[in-house]
Amino acid sequence: MNNSEQHVRQNLAAAYQLMALFGYDDLTFTHLSARVPNAQEFFILPFGLLFSEVTASNLLKVDFDGNVLEGQEYQYNKTGYVIHGSIYKHRPDLNAAFHLHTQSGIAVSAMREGLLPLSQWALHFYDRVSYHEYNSLALTAEAHELGLVKDLGTNKVMFLRNHGILTCGTTIHEAYIYLHHLHQACETQCKAMAAREQLILPDKTTCEKTVNDLLSFEADIGQRDWQALLRLLKRKGINYEV
Repeated sequence: MNNSEQHVRQNLAAAYQLMALFGYDDLTFTHLSARVPNAQEFFILPFGLLFSEVTASNLLKVDFDGNVLEGQEYQYNKTGYVIHGSIYKHRPDLNAAFHLHTQSGIAVSAMREGLLPLSQWALHFYDRVSYHEYNSLALTAEAHELGLVKDLGTNKVMFLRNHGILTCGTTIHEAYIYLHHLHQACETQCKAMAAREQLILPDKTTCEKTVNDLLSFEADIGQRDWQALLRLLKRKGINYEV
């Protein structure tokens, strides 16, 4: 195993532990993945593990066709390999993909208008979010290469209608910070709509300026917060590196 693979394994395991810590997981369902840039395989958790059980060493290495290259002793989650393999196969710019079933994310996915520019969190994704219609479980690569990947387009964030959310990045920390912002945006939208008050939305010009400002605020999106989160795991004694 080279240093690049070990780095990806450790950071992906840290992402799993953080999702568990903040309550973004869903028992043994949902999945995060990452790969070494330009690699034809990726890392993902074994089916049956809780996010809190994931470490660098028990991640599976899988190719784009769903063949397990390392970790054959673990169970196989076909939907995870279909979703992530399809994305990496058609989006060489992406090296991390997070798929989650958060309650607020699913609630917004079921809203006809989807994500509204109600908060600064939401403005990270203004005119940069995709939607994929619900079509049961992702069990065949062919259907999702034509559907899910097509709907994602050139974006890095997508709502899977009535199902969940997907955030991607060129790095693990980029995918993570998008997940954080998206989760906060969905939580805020659900609370604002539940208040049954008239909502105030920024105008189009302000939204366009804000999304450009937010996405250009730092050169390596999410890196600063990612280092802070890794320190948090260490303070809590959570060992994800083994």
